[in-house]
Amino acid sequence: MREMDEYFKSLLTQISESYNFLEEMKDKPNDLDIIQVQLGKIQGLVKVLCNKIEASHNESDDFSELLKFAKKYLENYDFNHIIDTYQLYSEDVMRIKNIRISILSSLEESKLILKIQSMLER
Repeated sequence: MREMDEYFKSLLTQISESYNFLEEMKDKPNDLDIIQVQLGKIQGLVKVLCNKIEASHNESDDFSELLKFAKKYLENYDFNHIIDTYQLYSEDVMRIKNIRISILSSLEESKLILKIQSMLER
């Protein structure tokens, strides 16, 4: 079970690091590609996290809540179409900033990043 805990911690850490990376970006022209990579990483890790929690049948309050927030995030937030559309305006710093802030807000609104950070603090 310890390996599984380390694996979950690794997933949570990678999601948190991508969130922090997006938070610290300075919104320069052509950053849209970097945002798209970080978003893809977050989405992929969240999907893996959901699959692993479901497969482990871990019914602790933390994992149940994490699974609920992760599924809510995946169901309600998809920025890929917007990013694809914004590729035409990859030099527009305000559009880049808006999409970056929207992605960060979605992680906060779904309470996913807050849950991840609280679990990592323990």
